[in-house]
Amino acid sequence: MARIAVIGAGMGAMAAAARLAVAGHRVAVYERTETYGGAVRRLERDGFRFDTGPGLLPLPAVQRDLFVKTGKEPLERCVDLVQVDPSARHVFADGTGIALPNASRAGVVAALDAALGAGAGRRWGDFLVRAREAWDRTRRPLLEEPLWPDWRVLAEREPYPAVPHKRLLRTRRAGTLAEVGAWELRDSRLAALLESHALAHGLDPRTAPASAAVLPYMEHAFGTWYVRGGLRELARAVYERCLARRVEFVFGVEVARVLEKDGRAAGVELADGSVAEADFVVAGVAPGTLGRLAGDTTVRGTGDVPPRQGLPSRLTVCLALAGERPEGTAHRTVVHSGDREAELASLFDGEPWSTTPTVTVLRPDDPALVPDAAHEAVAVTAPVPVGTTACDEHAERMITAAERAIPGLRDRLLWREVRTPSDVEAATGAEGGAVPAPSLAAAGGRLLHPSNTTALSGLFTVGGWSHPGGGLPHAGMSGALVAGLIVEGPDFRGSQ
Repeated sequence: MARIAVIGAGMGAMAAAARLAVAGHRVAVYERTETYGGAVRRLERDGFRFDTGPGLLPLPAVQRDLFVKTGKEPLERCVDLVQVDPSARHVFADGTGIALPNASRAGVVAALDAALGAGAGRRWGDFLVRAREAWDRTRRPLLEEPLWPDWRVLAEREPYPAVPHKRLLRTRRAGTLAEVGAWELRDSRLAALLESHALAHGLDPRTAPASAAVLPYMEHAFGTWYVRGGLRELARAVYERCLARRVEFVFGVEVARVLEKDGRAAGVELADGSVAEADFVVAGVAPGTLGRLAGDTTVRGTGDVPPRQGLPSRLTVCLALAGERPEGTAHRTVVHSGDREAELASLFDGEPWSTTPTVTVLRPDDPALVPDAAHEAVAVTAPVPVGTTACDEHAERMITAAERAIPGLRDRLLWREVRTPSDVEAATGAEGGAVPAPSLAAAGGRLLHPSNTTALSGLFTVGGWSHPGGGLPHAGMSGALVAGLIVEGPDFRGSQ
């Protein structure tokens, strides 16, 4: 039985802790804030409840596997997991609206043809077939296996089988997601639908590789899910699973540094000077924090993927509304920007905001989120540059955009609260409130994340800032990978 110190109580870190405890190890989690869950937080006020981190759960198989592997009680007995249908409603810049069925290719094709004209559904369906090829080629190495030592193979090869496109005298294939939209979908609304999946993860579709096609494919293939009571209930369930497996949690304590002895991690030193010795250390922290904890020790070798840079943050506007939620309201509505080029320039190029952003409007049909049936809790989210300070001004733009999904919104508004990049930074420790995105192939490796192993023997990294990247499924898989590497050793080849 080994002693294992886990730094941070994020979702990936708790997944690793539960799995390691089941394997017979003594696990202690040290969290600098007063609660668990990392970015999966909740705002409560006047009987209203809002998710201030993720609001929906993709790829629930990752969480199901965690609960199966760590106890007899499956996920569905610990949380009320429901499939969201329609998966999303989209409101495009020209006013066209469309509701897309959940995990139904035929239903999506029919809906797109009806809303956007004959042929639109076929083009989207053909795109999904190609996206599935990219998923099949990258699923194991980018989700279920430790990062390959020769990760540059993933960096150099574009797994998306783009359709040849003739431009003047040359034949080219799409290399970016924006080119996939322009050349293969050939409809500005379909392109906006495609690009919204990248924007939701803070990725610039102009530079995101074509392999980002796996993002809409995951949603199409595995569906969109919601946890009644909000996604914070999932964090609670994982925390309680850890407690049931005798994981020790110490909240409100800062880890000052990772201890090293004889060339390997030997525990952690806390801010008060006390020491917790350990045989292994698992760090669920952002890259800047990891470097500080390691001090003079080189954590990332010269052959590892460099830490991700330049990712934006997220702004969440919580709206308490008078009046009941209308029957038939979509759980999620994506309202697309009226000027996509201006939006991208503001978000990624540092230009001043001159348009309303693309926003995701979440309106759960969940009595647990409201004081009574005569009220509605709505969360509006959008990516923003890290360190954004003009948050109230941007919140107004977001509310203006959300009015296209909720007529009369401002007349119903009782109050609003804004969760800013500073709040994200306070919850997660990521500088500027940056939010990690899932790892993607191609693009020279700049969208990969560093491996879960480090140059310091016995020190592992977990969570969204290490392989396989951000998002609830990927962070959860990082926990499975770290547990496998510790329990089975360097010969571990991935989750089964």
